[in-house]
This record gives sequence, C-alpha cells and structure tokens, in this order.
Amino acid sequence: MKKISHHSEKVFEKVTNVAIKILGSSLTFILAVTTVIIWFSQREAFSMSLHDVIRDVMHAIIFLSLFLIQKSFNRFSAVLHLKVNELVASHEPARNTVINTHEKTEREISELSKEYDELHENQNDKIEP
Repeated sequence: MKKISHHSEKVFEKVTNVAIKILGSSLTFILAVTTVIIWFSQREAFSMSLHDVIRDVMHAIIFLSLFLIQKSFNRFSAVLHLKVNELVASHEPARNTVINTHEKTEREISELSKEYDELHENQNDKIEP
C-alpha cells in the first residue's frame, strides 16, 4: 500500500509540474489574451448592460493575471533554486541531498525537513550548558 501511495504521489508531482510549466509559459499567456480578445469581439458583448461588461472585464483581468503570476513565480522559483544550489555546491561540508529539492515529492521534502530539524535540535543541545 505504501508503495502504491508513493508511486501515485510521484505521478501527481509530475502532472503538477507539467501543469505549472504550461500555465507559466509565454505561449499560454498569448493564447489566453487571444481568447479574451475573441470573447470581447463577439457581437453579444456590445449589447450587454454596463454591469455585464464590467463583470466580463474583471473576469478577463483575473484570468490573464493567473498566467502572469504563474510565470513570475516560475521565474522566481527557478532563480532561487539556482542560487541555493550554488551555495550548497560551494560549501564543502554541506550535504548535496538538498540540491534539486524542487524535483522531490512533498513527502521527501518533509523527511529532509525533519532531518534538518533534528540536526538543529542536536546543535542547540551541544550549545546549551
């Protein structure tokens, strides 16, 4: 059962990563803008009440913002991972198990986090008299 759970978690992580890459791509944003332009160019848009037009404009802005936020987050995340990987790789006594943690599952990240919590507690025990 644990093996099935771990395998399904790995598959879910891969699907999630693909979805994140798709939502954050420039091509997807261009398709979203095109979709909004086509939506607003329909003849029905000109016969709607002001309330309906405002609602549709707000939905379009929110819809497009999703893609911009995702792209911005992808870039920020990639840069942060590169910087952390560089710091870990350049430090001699560092364990390289934390390099490329963005490719690990949530369970693996939690296990690594627990190891570092224990390491931190052990260091605090040594410091305190």
